[in-house]
Amino acid sequence: MGNDGKGVRRLTLRVEEYRAGQKVDTLLRKELGLSGTVIRRIKWLPEGILLDGERVFTSRRAEAGQVLSVLVADPELRSGVTPVPGPLDIVYEDGDMLVLHKAPGVLVHPGAGHLSDTIGNFLMAYYRDQGIQADFHPVHRLDKGTSGLMVVAKHPHAQERLKRQLHTAAFRRVYLAVCLGGPQAEEGVVDAPIGMAEGSIVARVVRPDGLPARTRYRVLRRKGERVLVRLELETGRTHQIRVHMAHLGCPLAGDFLYGTEDRALIGRPALHSSELELLQPITGERLSFKAPLPADMRTLME
Repeated sequence: MGNDGKGVRRLTLRVEEYRAGQKVDTLLRKELGLSGTVIRRIKWLPEGILLDGERVFTSRRAEAGQVLSVLVADPELRSGVTPVPGPLDIVYEDGDMLVLHKAPGVLVHPGAGHLSDTIGNFLMAYYRDQGIQADFHPVHRLDKGTSGLMVVAKHPHAQERLKRQLHTAAFRRVYLAVCLGGPQAEEGVVDAPIGMAEGSIVARVVRPDGLPARTRYRVLRRKGERVLVRLELETGRTHQIRVHMAHLGCPLAGDFLYGTEDRALIGRPALHSSELELLQPITGERLSFKAPLPADMRTLME
């Protein structure tokens, strides 16, 4: 495995004796873990699939000692995200993925009214300036107001493998939130389905016909009506933590949608992605990251 001098990511496999005679397609799927979607995308590229440096079809049978090399970087940028220089706080980077520390108030994906000031724009400019052949492949998202750790893949193969980890024990996400008024119990699990709120295209609500949603919580500290809570997601519904805490009667401080906006208190919902644990998508190495409570949330508990 590796990158060449142009930031092009390739995976390699030396064909062992017991693999001799297997088709390239079989080796790509079973040994390198590539999906049919990724294989279909790369097999037409001039240097997409090489066997001892020679371009081959996926039907070719490999011989012992040969080296299979496959391009997993993005030679064609399909996301349509415009590169625009902007601040990026990179916590970790390798040839397959990055862990970023997102600032509050920044969107992850470009959209209406925000076509040039998002994580996607800043990341594409970073790739361009660093000579990295990669497109925008977010693995999960954080709301605009949420700060903290998030993962972005550098190529479709890594994105697929990381997304498979989501909502499993392999991919742990821990958040810190400052809530108002509770919860009453020191710890517990909110197991309450979430669906769209009637008459809104943005707000969610707990409702019987919603999608399953589970959030584990533990109170860390209380200060008057404010409570610092540690939350761990078992599912990943939109606004899950915000909806579940409001459902318990203790909305997040500053939450304009599910609680009360008070910019004199804090200018955003008080939610921070504080811990992230996952398996590196190619090597399987367990990676762990932590980000301390940001100043605006820390002030609420002082």
